[in-house]
Amino acid sequence: MRIIYIGSVFFSYKILEHLIKIKANVVGVVSKKESKINSDFYDLSPICSKSNLPNLNTENINSDESFKWVQNLMPDVIYCFGWSNIIKQPLLNLPKKGIVGFHPTLLPLNRGRHPLIWAKSLGLKESGTSFFIMDESADSGAIISQEKFSIQENDTAKDLYEKIIKNSIKQVEKFTKELEENREKKIPQPKKSNYWRKRNHKDGEINFSMSSKTIINMVRALTRPYPGATFLFNGEKIIVWSIEQGSNNQPNIEPGKVVGLDKNKIEVKTGDGSIILIDHTLSKLPKLNQYLI
Repeated sequence: MRIIYIGSVFFSYKILEHLIKIKANVVGVVSKKESKINSDFYDLSPICSKSNLPNLNTENINSDESFKWVQNLMPDVIYCFGWSNIIKQPLLNLPKKGIVGFHPTLLPLNRGRHPLIWAKSLGLKESGTSFFIMDESADSGAIISQEKFSIQENDTAKDLYEKIIKNSIKQVEKFTKELEENREKKIPQPKKSNYWRKRNHKDGEINFSMSSKTIINMVRALTRPYPGATFLFNGEKIIVWSIEQGSNNQPNIEPGKVVGLDKNKIEVKTGDGSIILIDHTLSKLPKLNQYLI
């Protein structure tokens, strides 16, 4: 079974690495040399060179040039894992077994953008890794593989990213064999579902009037490999990478007030308690009783 592989993020790299390891018949790779929108962008050119895989770098997967390049390699199936643009006709119908897409939620729930960030920031307790046959809509094709993973209270974006890689490596190996042997099971999705919207910088701004849990989930959702949660202090954008629950529950203290300092750690009052900023970009620490607003 001839596989064309499309991807441009670290997740893409890890799955491609495993496909090469199990000697899947990957006949070509489509990727990008750079990305301004993916904080987890990963250049696949080195692994392609090392494995002698034909490699096309493109900004437009739907261009005539991209289509002809893929067509000339005569794929039976295309794997598209970690690509931010919707694939359109005629590429969509080129391989006889279709194009397998990936979405890290329990489809049909939570289609759309930024699934790991939304799952953690909304406080979900579980999510999943879903592989499906692409159609002309986003994340809506028939599911061929799905597994759950738990979201623990202390999990960060990095933890969730590692969980989806661990799940997906096993799933891809299994359904690759099923596709080769024409025994894959396709489960159609219902047409109606919720779609998570595209996030913007406002979604990552800390307002200390929020609850402690909301702020903690936001910071853990947006930590590395993502851009980080932020707040403004003295006109400077401060990034918070790590955070803990604080212990100050005084109801008469205003949100945003610094109520504790311990070396680089800063305890700040929130809407319902306090949080402790552990890893942050404050070059000059505030004083006790100062306000981070």
